[in-house]
Amino acid sequence: MKRLHVHVSVADIAASIRFYSTLFATEPTVVKSDYAKWMLEDPRVNFAISKRCGDTGLRHLGIQVEDRAELAEVYSRLKRADAPVLEEGATTCCYARSEKSWIADPQGVKWETFLTVGESTTYGTDEPALECCKGGV
Repeated sequence: MKRLHVHVSVADIAASIRFYSTLFATEPTVVKSDYAKWMLEDPRVNFAISKRCGDTGLRHLGIQVEDRAELAEVYSRLKRADAPVLEEGATTCCYARSEKSWIADPQGVKWETFLTVGESTTYGTDEPALECCKGGV
């Protein structure tokens, strides 16, 4: 079953963890000095926050899948979406090892599709700049 992913850039990790923990009525499943993540079941969302750059607000949205069959299904939809797709492949990001691709919607909102295959002790790379995608994100 797929899960919606939302990643928000924040100015203050501790204050944001307190706020979102209260809002979601649960503590995060991952907490680092620059990152936190809640794997919510109701609603089914992978909600992440990070302090990685000066800008705050929505970083990107995504669809997280549970297996390679779902990943192939979502990738096939991306290719039909009438926008350039950046196939990043195997990567480390957000303290996780994943396989992912990126696309931007007509407004320039970045969308990531990914399958998490393991954990990482380092944050890894930030999302790519997506210069290829519509809207110049």
